[in-house]
Amino acid sequence: MQLKLKLTVLAAAVAATAGVALAQEQVVKIGHVAPLSGPQAHYGKDNENGARMAIEELNTQGISIGGKKIKFELQAEDDAADPKQGAAVAQKLCDSHVAGVIGHLNSGTTIPASKIYNDCGIPMVTGSATNPNLTKPGYKTTFRIIASDSTLGAGLADYAAEQLKLKTVAVIDDRTAYGQGVAEVFKKTAIAKGIKVVDEQFTTDKATDFMAILTAIKAKNPDAVFYGGMDPQAGPMLRQMEQLGMVRMKFFGGDGACTIELIRLSGNAKTLDNVICAEGGASLAKMPGGLAWKAKYDAKYPGQYQIYAPYVFDATMLMVDAMKRANSADPKVYLNELAKSNFKGVTTTIVFEPNGEMKNPPFTLYSFKGGKKTPL
Repeated sequence: MQLKLKLTVLAAAVAATAGVALAQEQVVKIGHVAPLSGPQAHYGKDNENGARMAIEELNTQGISIGGKKIKFELQAEDDAADPKQGAAVAQKLCDSHVAGVIGHLNSGTTIPASKIYNDCGIPMVTGSATNPNLTKPGYKTTFRIIASDSTLGAGLADYAAEQLKLKTVAVIDDRTAYGQGVAEVFKKTAIAKGIKVVDEQFTTDKATDFMAILTAIKAKNPDAVFYGGMDPQAGPMLRQMEQLGMVRMKFFGGDGACTIELIRLSGNAKTLDNVICAEGGASLAKMPGGLAWKAKYDAKYPGQYQIYAPYVFDATMLMVDAMKRANSADPKVYLNELAKSNFKGVTTTIVFEPNGEMKNPPFTLYSFKGGKKTPL
């Protein structure tokens, strides 16, 4: 009887201890948004992979915040690169009381979502949306850890004028916030550098047939074509330029067209040799932890790497670093620490300007000579 009583007391004590341990573990949800469906799903999955890698790594570190052991969870959402869906998802994350949001991928979804996050007081860090208008409203909750289109578009125009000595260019954009933004910066800088814009054409981010606009451009015979948009359009465009015999024209694009996937989407067209594109950040080889991180990524997600995953990884790590410094996962508490970040990431050291832009963001130009993406 006494032994039975002792065992009962012991079992109760163990259960109570387990209950306390359980009560002391706190789940902190971090939202992630990108297109996981539609023609841009390969970018979205790459971004989500970067966020998941960070969450998994953080959960091995035994992090305690505010005296509680933290378990991080990723709440991944699909905005299908659609602004309306992006806004709906942003509201869903607000209603779910996530501690912060990583994303969105596209400027067209990130800009409207940023107001929603600001209104509900949730910090948002994007590692891929590059339209300069994102930070213009001055929301204290909005942060970007990659070079904006002001840097990328201007860098490409500068290279076209100074290095290649081009005289004429035609400009095409897909009418999205991203495509228009980067094309506008390129055009303004090119004109200021003495390059003549001989034609301007527009398409959409759903189009696949560019024969009519390319035929119109061919008649003007420019030295180069600039395309503001993403690789699902840039790839077929390169293929159709080859079909029309436009094999000597340079082809410029921002980071949306600067992917490894472009090789496949273009069908390895001859015109791929003429591509010069810009990407925010250093090349993987020049990132502080780029190559070691990429080896881990490839082991976990073979054949899925595109472009932005290391920035999304850093964005997630950066957000949690701010929580640790603030000793709180409450957005109202850690937001100030996030703004004061001096974080040594995989991509670079991240320090913010007062408007949420990165200080001195690097960028890299790439070519695709011989069917391989190579930093210039």
